[in-house]
Amino acid sequence: MAAEHENIQDPNQNEVLNRTSFHFQPQRNWLNDPNAPMYYKGFYHLFYQNNPLAPEFSRKRIIWGHSVSQDMVNWIQLEPALSPSEPYDINSCWSGAATILPDGKPVILYTGLDNNNRSQVTVVAEPKDVSDPLLREWVKPKYNPVMVPPSNVYHDCFRDPTTAWQGEDGIWRVLIGAKVKDTETGMAILYRSDDFIKWTKYPVNLLEAEETGMWECPDFFPVSITGKEGVDTSVNNANVRHVLKASFGGNDCYVIGKYSSENEDFLGDYEFTKTSADLRYDHGTFYAAKAFFDSVKSRRINWGWVVETDSKEDDFKKGWAGLMALPREMWLDTSGKRLIQWPIEEINHLRTKSVGLNCCEIKIGAAFEISGITAAQADVEVTFNLPSLEDNPEILEADHVDDATLFDRDSSVGCVYGPFGLLALASNDLSEQTAIFFKVIHRGNGYAVVMGSSEKRSSLRDGVKKYSHGTFVDINPRQEKISLRCLIDHSIIESYAAGGKSVITSRVYPKLAIGEAAKLYVFNDGTRGVTMSSLEAWSMRNAQINTNTTY
Repeated sequence: MAAEHENIQDPNQNEVLNRTSFHFQPQRNWLNDPNAPMYYKGFYHLFYQNNPLAPEFSRKRIIWGHSVSQDMVNWIQLEPALSPSEPYDINSCWSGAATILPDGKPVILYTGLDNNNRSQVTVVAEPKDVSDPLLREWVKPKYNPVMVPPSNVYHDCFRDPTTAWQGEDGIWRVLIGAKVKDTETGMAILYRSDDFIKWTKYPVNLLEAEETGMWECPDFFPVSITGKEGVDTSVNNANVRHVLKASFGGNDCYVIGKYSSENEDFLGDYEFTKTSADLRYDHGTFYAAKAFFDSVKSRRINWGWVVETDSKEDDFKKGWAGLMALPREMWLDTSGKRLIQWPIEEINHLRTKSVGLNCCEIKIGAAFEISGITAAQADVEVTFNLPSLEDNPEILEADHVDDATLFDRDSSVGCVYGPFGLLALASNDLSEQTAIFFKVIHRGNGYAVVMGSSEKRSSLRDGVKKYSHGTFVDINPRQEKISLRCLIDHSIIESYAAGGKSVITSRVYPKLAIGEAAKLYVFNDGTRGVTMSSLEAWSMRNAQINTNTTY
C-alpha cells in the first residue's frame, strides 16, 4: 500500500494538483454561472457568479466577478463588477447577460434578489465610463428594477435574462426563465421594450414545456444555415435558424426552430421532454451556459459552468469550487438537426511537446500507454477505423436495451465493437482511470455509435461522486471513421466526438494519477480488434488565469 501513495507528499497535495491549469476559475472561493460574456474595445469580458467569502454557494452574498482577456485563454482578474447595494438586489446579484446597443454601448440585464421576500427582479446596469475598455465600473440607474414576476409566477421562479435582440420594427426583446405557479411547466417569458427602460410582458410565452420544471439561464440566438460563421443576435432572415436553450434537470437542453419577430412565434423542430430525447450541449457535468457573438472573428462562443463533484468538505480544504468549461465555438451541423461545438482555436496555442502514431491495430483486451507527453495536462486527437461491420444475429438488438446499460462501459450488450477508446488520468496499475469510450451497436436496420465517459474508477478517494455519462454520436460507422478529441486538465476531461457532434465533460479527482504520475492509454475491451488510424497528442502549457489582478 505504501507504494500506491508514494506520489502524495502531504494530505492536501492532491487538492493542489487537482486544480486546473488552463480552465477559467478564480484563485479562491465560489464560482458558478458564466454571465454577460462579450467583446468590447479590444478585450473579451467574462463575468461570473461569485461568493467572495467562501467556496460555497450563498443566497445572500453572490456578486459578479469580472475578468478580461485578449484571447479567451489568459485572463486578468478585475474588481467585482456588480455587488448587492440597492433594495432590489440587496440579497444577491444573480445571473444575466449583456447586450451591445446600436451605438456600441454595452448594457447588462441581471437578476436581483430584493428585500421583499427575496423576490427575483430584473435590473439594468450600465458602464460608468464607456471609454474604459476594461469596463471596471458599473452603475444602476434609478428607474430599476425594470421587470418583476408576473402574477402566474412565484417570486423566486423568475430569473436569468438573455441577451436582448432587436426586430426590424426597432423593438427590443428579451427572455426571462420561469415556471408556472403550482405546476412543473417551465417557460421562457418574452418581454419587449422601445427604449431598453420600460419593458412590457408579451401575452404569449415564446416557448414552454410541461414537466420540465424551472427554466434557468435561457439563451436565444440565430445560427447560419450555410456555414460555421456566427451572426449577431438580432439577425433574422432566410439564412438563419434560431436556437432556444434552457437549463433544467441538471442539463442544458436546446431546441432548433424558426423564429418570426413579426408575430413573436418560435416554431421548434421538437419539444422539451426532460428525457434523454432532448438535445444537450453536453452529456456530462456542464450547466448554465451562456453564448455570445464574437464580432471580431464572426463566431458564436459558448461558456458553461462545471460544478465540483467532490464533497463540500473537500471544497473548503482546497479553498475553491467551480470552474468554466473551455470556450466553445458553436455552429449548425450540415444536417440542420443539431449544433456542433469545438474548443476555440486559441486553445491550440497552449500546445507544446507532441507525439504521434499512425495505423496501429488495437487488439482484443489491449491497453498501451501513450508516452512522451504530460498526460495530466494534454490535448489528444485520435481516430479509429473498424475493419468490417458484419451482421451478427446472435447479438441482442440495442433497441431492446435501456440507455443506462448501453452507456455502461462494463456492459457489452448489443456490442459489435467496443468498448474502445482512451483511459485518461490513469494510474500506472490502472486502479484509477477515466474511460472515454465508444461502442458500435446494432440498432434498427443498421448500426449506431455510443459515446461514453465512465468515472467509476476515476478516483480512490472517498466522498467523490462518480458518474457514467453517455450519448449517441450522429455518424454512420459504415461510412465514417470514429474520431475523438480529449482535453485533459488535472481534474476535468472535455471529450468531443465526431468533430464536436457529441460532447461529454467529466469532473474527476484522482488520488494516484496526479501530476507526472498520471498516464494516458489507448484501450480495447471489445471482442474484435479495431484500428487506430491516427493519434496526435500534445502537452499543454499553463494559461495565465487570474493570477494577477488590477486591484
